[in-house]
Amino acid sequence: MVNVFVYGTLRKNESNASLLKNAFCLAEQAWTEGVLFDTGFGYPAMTQSSTGYVFGELYKVTESELQSLDHLEGYSPGSTNNLYDRVKQTVYTDQGETMAYVYVAGRKDLLVKKISSGDWKEYRLINRDLKETVHYFAYGSCMDNKRFIEDGANHFFQKMKGVGILSNYTLRFTRKSSQDGMGRADIVEEGGIVEGKVYEIPIQALKDYLYRREGVPFAYRPTFVTVNLNGKMVEALTFVVKNKENETAPPDWYAEEILRGGSEVLSEEYIDRVREHIHMLKIRGR
Repeated sequence: MVNVFVYGTLRKNESNASLLKNAFCLAEQAWTEGVLFDTGFGYPAMTQSSTGYVFGELYKVTESELQSLDHLEGYSPGSTNNLYDRVKQTVYTDQGETMAYVYVAGRKDLLVKKISSGDWKEYRLINRDLKETVHYFAYGSCMDNKRFIEDGANHFFQKMKGVGILSNYTLRFTRKSSQDGMGRADIVEEGGIVEGKVYEIPIQALKDYLYRREGVPFAYRPTFVTVNLNGKMVEALTFVVKNKENETAPPDWYAEEILRGGSEVLSEEYIDRVREHIHMLKIRGR
């Protein structure tokens, strides 16, 4: 068994994801050093570089699965004319770092257009028609509509589809705000359960409002998770802290937004757990 980092059509719900249907996903939030490009052929390519990061998923695969991936990527060991080369490099996750195989561009003509975000799925989404919709998983202050109304953005969030249950993640406060030095919400892929609201929003809401509010690409980055929504597993866009720090208690007004926004729809047990966690962070910070 070997580790493989995938960043394009092999990711969940993408066109070649079926090749990894039996593989074990070690992390759906993973990244490695490199620069990402749109090839113009409906799939991306990356180059090794210390100037940026490429985001994707990390899998543990069998030798047979690896051979299938080699075939897809046009890679033959020892060949000097590969479409992609298979290299080993460090891959980072919320649990730490590990070595994994990564397929990088074997030909310069694949490097047509640089994707500055480093995320193929986000790049494809954001370039769709602005009126198209996407599921958005809100787990922090965006569960509350007070700021939506104040910011004149409430019209984007009228379709609340229900409560999303996200497995294998925990709510943390890993971003220390530059405004007050206090914590802001994040989800960390470390086990556990996170509850949140799932909205159906137009892509325009991302460009016109959420990216600005979340401080993309500096404070948070958009990513994708799979949530249980009304008994059905659906993919949703959400935001995670880009550079996680040790947890810090959030300010009272921010904690109030989370608790107020979730109180009417999330489970009482979960709300109590969030309230207790914030309380413990306050005690620890004294």
